[in-house]
Amino acid sequence: MKSEIALLYNVFKIRIGMAIMMSALAGLAVTPGASLSTWEITILALAVLGSSAAAGAFNHVIERDLDAQMTRTRNRPFVTGHFKAGPAWYLGITGLLAISVGAAAYVLNGMVALYVFLGAFVYGVVYTVWLKRKTVWNIVVGGLSGSFAVLAGAAAVDPGLSVPAVILAVVLFLWTPPHFWSLAAALREDYGKAGVPMLPLVVGDKVAARIILAHTVLLVGLAMVPTLYGLGWFYWAGAAVGGSYFLYHSLQYVRDPSPKKAMKNFFASLVQLGVLVLGALIGAMTGL
Repeated sequence: MKSEIALLYNVFKIRIGMAIMMSALAGLAVTPGASLSTWEITILALAVLGSSAAAGAFNHVIERDLDAQMTRTRNRPFVTGHFKAGPAWYLGITGLLAISVGAAAYVLNGMVALYVFLGAFVYGVVYTVWLKRKTVWNIVVGGLSGSFAVLAGAAAVDPGLSVPAVILAVVLFLWTPPHFWSLAAALREDYGKAGVPMLPLVVGDKVAARIILAHTVLLVGLAMVPTLYGLGWFYWAGAAVGGSYFLYHSLQYVRDPSPKKAMKNFFASLVQLGVLVLGALIGAMTGL
């Protein structure tokens, strides 16, 4: 039973879903307006998590041929045959997405539901089906998935969206490419075997490292801008500390564009996002 739960946890990409859910709550936190009830916040969080899980499972089903070619993913259950791709999985995935979008529409509003849907659609269809195998721009467009989560959280308070929320959504858009490009650089042999045209394989590690640094500089600078719109010290500290950590590792990667440094930069991107979101949430709860 434990092993089945662990497999489902990975198939539905719950760890990634939790990060996307926290991004939605950050969008909520930086948006001025009336406070939501605990019930409304819970539905927002579960709707974003559910839609992300549906997209993650769809990604596993569709990419089982690619996963079979990569060392990192060749033991995934749709590759090994532990789970069989078929109508039941497609129905379950569609049902989970429909429940998530429907709950957001019923409890919150139509704009929240739209952003919840778009986040899953961009990752599941636009990125996974249309772009990943065809273009180096795959994850650049795919970065919109996290941005829609931020907008969903913001729209729960104000469907018109505030400036800080829009800026935070752009930060998430800029964050996703260097995050995934760093991973692709660290695992370039895997992506090369699968024929996925990720940036480091197309332009080389040295050029990719510089592009990653440029993205990092831009997103870290932009992440500081919401402090001009009334966000407090905790947000500022989260943006500054997390951003500095990510910048440091991006610079180290430019100096030594090796797989080891690329993986460190990948983890630094996770730290940056986590600290930024935490700062936004604590700032909203304390008013500081």
